[in-house]
Amino acid sequence: MKIFRAAYLLLVTTLLVACQPLPTESAPIGPGTTPLDPTSAEINSPAPFTAPQPATTTPCQIDTPAISQQVSATLSAPPGTSTPQPVRYVAQAGDSLPLVARRFNVQPEEISSPDPLPLSGLLAPGQLLWLPARLSSFVPGQRLLPDSEVIYGPSTLDFHTSNYLDTTRGALRVYREYLQSTGWNGAAEVVERVALENSINPRLLLALLEYQCHCVKGKEDSGLKGDYVLGVEDFHRKGLYGQLWWAANQLSTGYYGWREGWLHEIPLPSGIISHPAPDSNAGSVALQYYFTSLWAAHNMSDKFGPQTWATRHPISFGEQEWRQALDPEGGFSAFYQEMFGDAWERAGAAEPLLPAGLAQPTLILPFEPGRIWSFTSGPHRAWENEGSRSALDFAPATDQGGCWPSKAWVVAAADGQVVRTGSGLVLQDLDEPLSSDGREQTGWSILYMHVEAPETIQPGAHLHAGDPIGHPACIGGPTIGTHLHIARKYNGEWIAAGGPLPFVMSGWTAQNGDQPYEGTLIRDEQTVVAYPNGTARTLINRAEETPTPTPAQAPALK
Repeated sequence: MKIFRAAYLLLVTTLLVACQPLPTESAPIGPGTTPLDPTSAEINSPAPFTAPQPATTTPCQIDTPAISQQVSATLSAPPGTSTPQPVRYVAQAGDSLPLVARRFNVQPEEISSPDPLPLSGLLAPGQLLWLPARLSSFVPGQRLLPDSEVIYGPSTLDFHTSNYLDTTRGALRVYREYLQSTGWNGAAEVVERVALENSINPRLLLALLEYQCHCVKGKEDSGLKGDYVLGVEDFHRKGLYGQLWWAANQLSTGYYGWREGWLHEIPLPSGIISHPAPDSNAGSVALQYYFTSLWAAHNMSDKFGPQTWATRHPISFGEQEWRQALDPEGGFSAFYQEMFGDAWERAGAAEPLLPAGLAQPTLILPFEPGRIWSFTSGPHRAWENEGSRSALDFAPATDQGGCWPSKAWVVAAADGQVVRTGSGLVLQDLDEPLSSDGREQTGWSILYMHVEAPETIQPGAHLHAGDPIGHPACIGGPTIGTHLHIARKYNGEWIAAGGPLPFVMSGWTAQNGDQPYEGTLIRDEQTVVAYPNGTARTLINRAEETPTPTPAQAPALK
């Protein structure tokens, strides 16, 4: 504490170290907002509105017109009544009371249930809720794809992209692409890289490619005839990697925007502002957002491109194609099932991805005890430009700025096996040693980014909490300051740092700010405020909770 208090008297400046978006492949990108009441009290719910039940019920079921009739559905008062009927909603995996309230633009106290509603923590999947009717129009295609078919989670354990492509005869099977960071890569390597980096199911990436360019299962002379195989005509998104990079961003925005409650509406290119319907799930919203973004990209290319869309792409994607894609019976979801079998059957073995009662394992702050660091960024994206706001940033407190070599050590936040390494990246599986499967698709895992690690930190290495991993640096992605970027996953899904399962390290609990990168860490009566330029209010240190190797014991960097 003496060191900590003395540091407050210093004018400590740390240059901007927030992770920045990167528009091209040249450097892999390693580099979120639901305010949560910290109390654990329960709401004594009033008696729910009694409504006639449908003859057959499914989770999150409401009555909506078929897609062939109209684009949006309106919840309004039935004839002869003066107020709209409450909306029946069935809690999904990952839901909390504040999140559901924010998602549907209501107050937590306006939500009722036959069962107690905890103010914090996760709701039990399947719990019945009644919501006041506030939203007026909904995007069609409510149940398109299970969550587990979007996320790089348990359902991908038996799928290998290279093995699958070996069974096909499309252009993708023989495709090769040169990337600045890794040289020449086959299509399987490109797909797997995007899948791993973004934690997106490779089956879904392949299906989107086949749906647009017929380049996966078709003949070798079909598809992949240009740089924009998905039709996103952006110079910075050229090639297979660039197009899948764009797709992963859209899928992540839709998925985590719905899951975390910050995506309230989907503006359609036609000018209609619509909302995901109450019976949508995160996986379905991911597809809704993706195809709406693709429609928008098509409109922009038609306006500004030197040629029309149809002269360069096998499939035009206008309003008619958008409607077709979101048709649950004959659109993309049916196409996906023809390509990879019954997605809902696989989901039965893999979901819920976030079970009721899920709790974070005990974590420590990822640096040496007694050393002062700055909390430079609150909850923000884990990877790429958009997506889950699950990451936090820290930088050693110093009077230096920019990218500079640091002697400070990043240490393991918990016990676990290293399962993946890369440029500036270490990913650790936090499963119990006896049950660890060495897979990041199952259980808890944690990502350390912008770390200069020694050669001894390789897949298979087992780390204990406090073991040194490497030094904070600028490698592994776009940044203009030496720092550490850290984020969590469970069953392949990024976990919001300030959400129902907040990031807690050494007793410090992360909370969201008004915007991404803002936020606080709170422990007892202490509050540390995130700010990219280190100030006295950003400083934080770790007490000696567990024995930690000294830097002299740590492996030297070569």
